[in-house]
Amino acid sequence: MNHAILFLSAFSTVFLLGFQQQNVIGRHYLSAAVVSFGIGISQIFLWRIVPTASLGEIIATLCGGPCGITAAMYLHPKIIRRGHA
Repeated sequence: MNHAILFLSAFSTVFLLGFQQQNVIGRHYLSAAVVSFGIGISQIFLWRIVPTASLGEIIATLCGGPCGITAAMYLHPKIIRRGHA
């Protein structure tokens, strides 16, 4: 179970950080404010679970990052264009 939680937490942290970078570049103030909460929440999960992670859990965490950033790069223009945030 922790494998999935760590993967999703790393995925969401990196996804939201990448999404946030695009918000800042595009000056999307409302989206940037909302995404900041998500970054904090996903990092709390990482900070609480990673210190006791096994090797497999660490690998799951490391796999979440690349998936998260590529998803953010792909989805940001689609979400922002649709929502005009």
